Amino acid sequence: MLKTIEHDGRRDEVAVEEPLEIRVDGEPLAVTMRTPGADDELALGFLYGEGLIDSARPAAPPADLPANVIDVGGPLLRDPGKRRFYTSSSCGVCGKGALEEVAAITKRAANPKGSDPFRLERELLAGLPGRLRQPGFERTGGLHATGLFDAGGELLLVREDVGRHNAMDKVVGRALVAGLLPLAERVLCVSGRLSFELVQKAGVAGAPVLVGVGAPSSLAIELADDRGMTLCGFAREGRLNVYCGAERAGG
Repeated sequence: MLKTIEHDGRRDEVAVEEPLEIRVDGEPLAVTMRTPGADDELALGFLYGEGLIDSARPAAPPADLPANVIDVGGPLLRDPGKRRFYTSSSCGVCGKGALEEVAAITKRAANPKGSDPFRLERELLAGLPGRLRQPGFERTGGLHATGLFDAGGELLLVREDVGRHNAMDKVVGRALVAGLLPLAERVLCVSGRLSFELVQKAGVAGAPVLVGVGAPSSLAIELADDRGMTLCGFAREGRLNVYCGAERAGG
């Protein structure tokens, strides 16, 4: 969703950022700042990434609050207890518990080291950011994108959002509804830097390869390596750096 504003005597388009409250069976669980659109996918992807659901659930705005609230059908796989989540558009880890809990969630990640023949040429991996469709970014310069690609480099789906972790959640949520999880022999590509929470979400979704335009953090590399993932950064102009999992990046 975009909004037109006036400044310096001209009109411009900017990305919309609004809060979304995620409820489960009517009970508030999380609030995230996001770009409206595909809110059901965002909610499902978020819950899946937290290890709270493992299948698609009904997700829709409640009748009394049709805007900025999504209610997901329960029950959850585990009790989050008194913990509640608040995520900004720039950080998807705010409000989480200890890193040990986050690492434990990613134990469901697919493709441990050396267990699969999935392999892609580096040239193909380096070219994936150029295949991302980002109409919102082209109009505003203010949106991140996550794309899901098959082994041949074909774009299967893409989502944009003001928050990079939200864009990832929307893709994972859509893949969950479409029955595509775990994402074996598929590649996730993000338009920005590679943070710890993006590796976590990709790992839980079972993606063996994660590619980013920007740099990874040290913790992102450590988690990806521990989960047996291939992590590629600085993918641009036909080049990229492979930080771990080089056995899947040929050429």
